[in-house]
Amino acid sequence: MQAMLSTRSGPRRRALVAAAATAALTLGCASLPTARADGDDDPGLSRFYDQEISWSKCDVDGVPDDLQCGRVSVPLDYARPGSGSLDLALARYRATGNKRGSVVLNFGGPGGAGVPELAYGGKPFMELTDGYDVVSFDPRGVGRSSPVSCGDEEQGGLSALDDDDALGDPATVLARLREAAAACVRNSGPVLPHIGTVNAARDLDVLRSALGDKKLNYLGFSYGTRLGAVYAAQFPGKVGRVVLDGVDTLTEPLTEQGVAGARGQQTALDDFVDWCVRDIACPFGHDARTAREAVVRLVWSLDENPLPSDYGDDFTGQDLVAALGQGLYSKELWPSLERALALLVEDGDASGVMAFATGGMAFPALPAGRPGAAEPSPLVEPEDVPLDNLPAALMAINCADDPDRPTAEQITGDLQRLRAAYEEASPVFGRYRLSEVLLCYGRPKGTDFIREEVKDVDTPRMLLVGTRGDPATPYRWTEETAERLGDSAVVLDNKGDGHTGYGSSKCVHRKIDDFLLYGSLPPDGSSCGAEETD
Repeated sequence: MQAMLSTRSGPRRRALVAAAATAALTLGCASLPTARADGDDDPGLSRFYDQEISWSKCDVDGVPDDLQCGRVSVPLDYARPGSGSLDLALARYRATGNKRGSVVLNFGGPGGAGVPELAYGGKPFMELTDGYDVVSFDPRGVGRSSPVSCGDEEQGGLSALDDDDALGDPATVLARLREAAAACVRNSGPVLPHIGTVNAARDLDVLRSALGDKKLNYLGFSYGTRLGAVYAAQFPGKVGRVVLDGVDTLTEPLTEQGVAGARGQQTALDDFVDWCVRDIACPFGHDARTAREAVVRLVWSLDENPLPSDYGDDFTGQDLVAALGQGLYSKELWPSLERALALLVEDGDASGVMAFATGGMAFPALPAGRPGAAEPSPLVEPEDVPLDNLPAALMAINCADDPDRPTAEQITGDLQRLRAAYEEASPVFGRYRLSEVLLCYGRPKGTDFIREEVKDVDTPRMLLVGTRGDPATPYRWTEETAERLGDSAVVLDNKGDGHTGYGSSKCVHRKIDDFLLYGSLPPDGSSCGAEETD
């Protein structure tokens, strides 16, 4: 099973371009709902809620024969549903048992495309087909669903955090980000002002209706837990069996999330190095202390002298940091990460680690035909999905979800202090994470719906899974989110390691399946022991 995408991930150079894109969105931001939505009863949305999905075999080699693909149309702007629409890419495995409806999966991100994840990593979910069609989708702005991008034409802001001299001059950092911002607006299209979790949750309700389900059954990982929580707040009467695994924060500002992420990833890297040095093939030697120093030197050397790549941009140390972040989310990936790093260190070949940074997989082709609304923005072809889509979408969605907007004066005054805090949290991931403080600079205020309204939800009970050794979503976020959601939240404490529990713990896997399939919830506060993990 592939690692779930973190809420903070992606290649560094493209992540910074995407960050700059969010800084440039001064053209305006679509109005977002600030109260609970009721799309079924809105006559302006009836054509979306009444559509039926046409499913057919996915037209791509290498995916299971029983995987089906489809599409669903959603409004571009829910405040003006008649002003345009876009298509979302879908994939499903049909129920093999007594079907009770569908269960929708979101694998995380933000910026993670669900269709290829289900196509190439769907095996762990096949037990759920005993009762459900297992469905996933590319959210708006992601994958084949009107993907946002920052393009490759504007590189001026990309070195803002790679240059010590620039870091000493915050004005230079801000100027470079502004230069890159315009390119992001040019390359993203009309979906960019309408991106974000509030609108994605409304899309999720349209999908629920198009699937023919009265209630949403849902399994969300990492960022997908944020999406699930927002859905519960907007559509409490439509919540079925909902599981949130690797629970995201609903309240912490991006700057604090970045420090927590850097610290967690450094811990995961230290664990990986401890494992690596016990293997004769470890490219960093066999002493843990010197191996950790070697990783830091490798990042520095690649920032000073990037490697040429076949994708146009050189491969830098910060690109390596992005790849490490992806490879550390699951111990199942560690052998592949070790081989990729050996190829880089011994042969100067970055292709293996680049595969971690970009996901390394193709998108299944979708069937023709656009059900529902007229003149939707069509799905792009698989080969036309921008290479930087994941980090571009990640930055745009995070900023749309966060109402904090630091001023230039605040950034100027805080940059050096933040740099020290981030580098103390992690000598490898600190600089990469420092970009978090710049993500939303200059962008119109994001929604305060998540921070202010996603709490005390009046829904059936939902299962929240937190993993003690999770490098991306600290366990305390599970406790904090459960407290915010109120009596509906049931917490399962996974005492293992890794990002999310479903793919690494047999105990977690079984308890989630039991809830989704049979409605059997574990007691609140119960746990899965570390000895039960794979």
